[in-house]
Amino acid sequence: MRIGELADRAGTTTRTLRYYESRGLLPARRTGNGYRTYGEDDLRLLRQIRVLQDFGFGLEETRPFVECLRAGHPHGDSCPASLDVYRRKISELDALIGELIAVREQVGSQLRRAEQERDALAGQATAPEGPEPKCEWGG
Repeated sequence: MRIGELADRAGTTTRTLRYYESRGLLPARRTGNGYRTYGEDDLRLLRQIRVLQDFGFGLEETRPFVECLRAGHPHGDSCPASLDVYRRKISELDALIGELIAVREQVGSQLRRAEQERDALAGQATAPEGPEPKCEWGG
């Protein structure tokens, strides 16, 4: 199949395919008249790359999976190098989750403090000489 058909079937653009080719991820075979030609195996490579990128993998992180498929394995994650990439990605995700939990705790703490201050101001407003609570963000 030619590059346009492959791009359509893979749900991407010809520009993306040429980029993958320049990065050595997608082999390009040429016909006598110079047209790029691809097969079903190339479509499998592209689908593997797209799935991994949808999961948040960088393009270079997909390389071991592509090489595994090119080596004739039925799945891109059948090889030790691919499993290593999975392990690194899980480690990165665990670190990010830890950071998000810490930020969530900080925001929760700020919320509790703000609610306490709001409640204290509301209590003062009911006193005869207490200040009127004001919202600085309109309201």
